[in-house]
Amino acid sequence: MKPPAGPPAGWVALVGAGPGDPGLVTVRGLALVRMADAVVHDRLVPPELLDFAPEGAQRIFVGKSPGGEMRSQDEINALLVGLARAGRRVVRLKGGDPFLFGRGAEEAEALARAGVPFEVVPGVTSAVAGPATAGIPLTRRGVASSVAIAAGHGAPGGATGRTDWGALARADTAVVLMVVKRLADVVGELLAAGRSPGTPAAVVQDATLPGQRTVTAPLGGIVEAARRAGIRPPAVLVAGEVVRLRDVLGGWDTRSLSGVSVLVTRPRDQAPDLSAVLRELGAEVIEAPAIRIAPPRSPEPMRRAARAIAAGRYSWIALTSANGVHALAEALRAEGLDARALGSTRVAAIGEGTARALSGLGIRADLVPEAFTTQALGKVFPRAPASGGRVLLARADKADPALTAAVRARGWTPEDVVAYRILSAGRLPAAVRRRVVRGEVDVLTFASAGTVRAFLGALGERPAGKVVCIGPVAARAAREAGLRVAAVAREHTIAGLAAAVVKAAGRRAR
Repeated sequence: MKPPAGPPAGWVALVGAGPGDPGLVTVRGLALVRMADAVVHDRLVPPELLDFAPEGAQRIFVGKSPGGEMRSQDEINALLVGLARAGRRVVRLKGGDPFLFGRGAEEAEALARAGVPFEVVPGVTSAVAGPATAGIPLTRRGVASSVAIAAGHGAPGGATGRTDWGALARADTAVVLMVVKRLADVVGELLAAGRSPGTPAAVVQDATLPGQRTVTAPLGGIVEAARRAGIRPPAVLVAGEVVRLRDVLGGWDTRSLSGVSVLVTRPRDQAPDLSAVLRELGAEVIEAPAIRIAPPRSPEPMRRAARAIAAGRYSWIALTSANGVHALAEALRAEGLDARALGSTRVAAIGEGTARALSGLGIRADLVPEAFTTQALGKVFPRAPASGGRVLLARADKADPALTAAVRARGWTPEDVVAYRILSAGRLPAAVRRRVVRGEVDVLTFASAGTVRAFLGALGERPAGKVVCIGPVAARAAREAGLRVAAVAREHTIAGLAAAVVKAAGRRAR
């Protein structure tokens, strides 16, 4: 049944949240979360998905940890019915697919009996995603054309004994979910049903998550292999000839930064660029902004500079970050101006990010040094003509004075204007602080000297973990603070910083 087009009647959507990676939720599922008045969710639902719900939406946890307490299914059914009858738009967010070992059918039946409009949105199940992200296709022409899926709690001593182990053993590929606790029993049943102990097998833990791990062994030895590797729930067992394809295809857990935790300390609005690259490489990313960007105490100096630009009083404008570009654009707008006000004024930019931000305003940088540092810009800055000229340096409040000195040494008259301020982001989240101090974060990244100082001030003690910096200025600040720098990016860019993280982690780029 489809939810009605609009109010006042409430409805329930049984939405599959997918196997763990929030990017694997369906477009329809995400759209429903965005309009929900209440989200009723399980333990294995990606926490990031809950952030997409409206700010005022209820978030009701009804899951459990293995062996832990939970609401009974009857209580959950009654909760869904009650919320919908109160006119609420309810999303029942369930890990994987609602109708595959997710009790979605029971909830749908309860809603149907109560006359509550509902919709079922299928999700990506770990029965498929676990093997797939481990480089194991469930079927392959000429190798496997049948798949059987079971739940581990169907093994002896489990919640049900209804599993047809003979049928599971005869399938080309056998997949068993919720398997860790009863792995020995499950394997025993498959072997007793005729599956060869030499059948290739794999156990995939935390499928699609940064900590995904895969253990492979012949079926007869997979229990011991999983025990030695310390495999814990949630995990999926897959057995069949298709497991051999992992050696050819690899998997998410064979990426350059698989299993590596990386701290990103950039400002909150700038962190996603680096975080996305690191996640693509398989890293667990922990965002802990050390600084925040704030406007200057008074907008008047930048507005005055904007008027001077329009009057043609500057020969050059030097910008050292995208933040400076944004501040310049805002000052121009405040004066009723745009990029046309620059006229013949030339523009120097440090780094690809700054040049890209300028391009977004329709301005092409006239000078970008090969090395993305203020020192490099100072070295290549042109000499002033005999008549001299003024150079606008629109930068942070705590900018390196070396650039000002270099511009003056070239015969120009530099004019420093505070375009933005760099402030400490404040206290670190307790969980992040604890992990950093205990050495549970493998790599700490810094993209500026100010970030180094702000982070150490917030931490209050020496961090454990390898330190990686985007360039020599940040690295110098880290060393002056007593940190050992494991790697410095060759190219002072996001891509260069990510490559340095791979190097520091002792991995090969893939």
